Amino acid sequence: AVTVFLLLSSAASTDHIVGANRGWNPGINYTLWADNQTFYVGDLISFRYQKMQYNVFEVNQTSYGNCTTEGAFGNWTSGKDFVLLDKSKRYYFISGNGGCFSGMKVSVFVLPLNSTTRSVSAAIHSA
Repeated sequence: AVTVFLLLSSAASTDHIVGANRGWNPGINYTLWADNQTFYVGDLISFRYQKMQYNVFEVNQTSYGNCTTEGAFGNWTSGKDFVLLDKSKRYYFISGNGGCFSGMKVSVFVLPLNSTTRSVSAAIHSA
């Protein structure tokens, strides 16, 4: 019964809350946060912030490096935004309105969905 539960729970997606309890705000090291996460296809990345004050854009690598929203793939403004990570690739997210220049940017690499990897990871974390 334990094995069945492990396999079922390991297939569920994870909601990665950017910045954890500090949320999407200036002055937080999001690179450090992302380095302590493992992202898989099907997971969610969510951004929690003050609506009307900040926002989230998905951009390409160049726009990420330059903190520009030109050619953005997505734009979220609800203050509680959920983004499905549906492809194995590197994603780049920034805040517009100058927030990016205050450190509000995060890049995450999403691994392909591999049930063996997830099961082993879940087994290690539950031990």
